[in-house]
Amino acid sequence: MKITVVGRQMNVYEEMKLLIEKKLQKLDKFFSGEGDATVTLSCKHNQKYIELTISAAGALFRSEVGAESFRDALDDAVSNIERQIRKNKTKLARRLREGTFIPPAPDEFDDIPADDEEIIKTKTYSTKPMSPEEAILQMNLLGHQFFVFNDDQTGATCVVYTRRDGAYGLIVPEGE
Repeated sequence: MKITVVGRQMNVYEEMKLLIEKKLQKLDKFFSGEGDATVTLSCKHNQKYIELTISAAGALFRSEVGAESFRDALDDAVSNIERQIRKNKTKLARRLREGTFIPPAPDEFDDIPADDEEIIKTKTYSTKPMSPEEAILQMNLLGHQFFVFNDDQTGATCVVYTRRDGAYGLIVPEGE
């Protein structure tokens, strides 16, 4: 697995990089060496935060954890990713066999100067047609509340979202 370690407004020492590599090696058994991991370390409000994002085989796994120390946060982040993998193991295996999982696209952010308008950031991404069930899986893997996708049956741009009661909703444009 290719590992990238980034420190936000801080230097990351070699000892910490080695610890991160050692901890992430235990996830290699799930990704067979194909994965890319990005680990971002930061300090906010006297707490240490680690954001761990792993992209492998068309799936994206993400965990952001805060703790007293980077070691504790790293342990929690790795266990969160393991939990996500185990929870979605059969779904992921089926999707990967069928070849219908979307490959992760790099996010492109264009910062727009804030003036009278409310839009302060624009995010673009590429999509691939998928079923609502696949979109729900991708939304859960990313840890988002909603996910925009192109329906593989109708070609319409749709949105799946998590409802307050824990169920899922689907928004389909009228006339599609």
